[in-house]
Amino acid sequence: MPPLILTEHIRISGIERLEVYRAHGGYSALRKAVSQMTPEQVRDEVEASRLRGRGGAFFPTGRKWKSLPDNGLPRYIVANADESEPGTYKDHYLMMRLPHLLIEGMAIAGYTAGAHRGFIYLRGEARRVQRVLVAAIEEARREGILGPDCFGAGRGFDIDLHMGAGAYMAGEETGMLESLEGKRAFARIRPQYHAATHGLYGCPTIVDNVETFSNVPWIVNHGAEEYRKYGVPSAPGTRLICTSGRVAKPGVYELPMGVTLREVIWEHSGGMPEGAEFRAAIPGGASTHILPAEFLDLPMDPDSYSAKGFLIGAGSVTVMDQRDCVIAMALRLGMFFRNESCGQCTPCRDGTDWLVQLLRKFETGGAKESDIDLLWDLCDNIIHKTICALGWAATVPPQSTIRFFRDEYLAHIAAGGCPYDNHPPEDTFGFNHDLEFPAGRPAYREDVNWYTSGLDALPVRHEYSADADD
Repeated sequence: MPPLILTEHIRISGIERLEVYRAHGGYSALRKAVSQMTPEQVRDEVEASRLRGRGGAFFPTGRKWKSLPDNGLPRYIVANADESEPGTYKDHYLMMRLPHLLIEGMAIAGYTAGAHRGFIYLRGEARRVQRVLVAAIEEARREGILGPDCFGAGRGFDIDLHMGAGAYMAGEETGMLESLEGKRAFARIRPQYHAATHGLYGCPTIVDNVETFSNVPWIVNHGAEEYRKYGVPSAPGTRLICTSGRVAKPGVYELPMGVTLREVIWEHSGGMPEGAEFRAAIPGGASTHILPAEFLDLPMDPDSYSAKGFLIGAGSVTVMDQRDCVIAMALRLGMFFRNESCGQCTPCRDGTDWLVQLLRKFETGGAKESDIDLLWDLCDNIIHKTICALGWAATVPPQSTIRFFRDEYLAHIAAGGCPYDNHPPEDTFGFNHDLEFPAGRPAYREDVNWYTSGLDALPVRHEYSADADD
């Protein structure tokens, strides 16, 4: 088992406070970077580590940092802390317990980029996280870590916290930048490296996920060679995986890259409840495939998943058992994407609603076998026809259930509706279908374990016990 790169100190009481964080080695990486390394050396170390983004796309972080153009414009650092994918809560937990780890990673990125200002874009509903981050930023300013003279190095860097309005689209990189600029969170038409070259206010910008920035201090302190010892060669290190659904111990677990679903569920999440039989799992959030048991032993790394045509996603594993209807799950996820579509692109705006209508026919009765092929064709007419990936993401649950659970669709047709009676009604998730548009969003609810558990007392790995600090 590799060391805990991110969560070694996460259970220490008061670790969110600066004095406690410093007492356990906090900000030593930033001090080392500004006093012993040049910006180029830091970038080279991050690139050599082969760190890849943890937001779901897994783009090489060092390559992104090196792609900033030298055009004389200001440079910015942006942490994407929106984390609004159903089932995903790892970044919120990381920020609640280790806010200074994120600040330190962003400050190192600011030093390497020559940036003087950074932003944390946080989802508007995350008020508890907001209070923790505000307190941490103020502490760092008072101690001179943030401000005009970072650690006396003659370089200034400061961070502002920006609260979004709760739109899922604001988690898309360019939609987030539009929101930061005070506009509606519409995705931009973009070439590769768009944010790096034409980011915030049209200036070079590094945009990374919270977990990605939080890996950087460990790499600076211990070196790229040590980091590459863990995980898999193409994607070293560890990653945070949050589990929910039909598992005995839902929570946040730091595990090596390349771990399998079987290990995540049975070795770290306590297995499934007594009497439960594995049916399917979503390996990385709402926009990833619903996979059957045959893929339990597939390594969860970007290359292994992409070789099968799967998306690895943002580290959110939702487990279903024999009582759960995969079509009902696809329907609820379809409702989520329909509700969160910004409406900019017609295939997504209209297509997601048609997906919901078709899936509901299977659930409530009236579907024909030809509707299975119609559903697949509808998905094909959305994929790659929108500016951002939301429309494409909405097609992944329906197409994966048709691909792996076609018999389920036939069973629904034969039964004249859903043969399962275990899943909650649609209005459990806040939708009012008497309105022209659905009201509300799928909520994070502790009494409905389809999306996530509460953030309180989440275990890190399986070693957590009631006797642990805090």
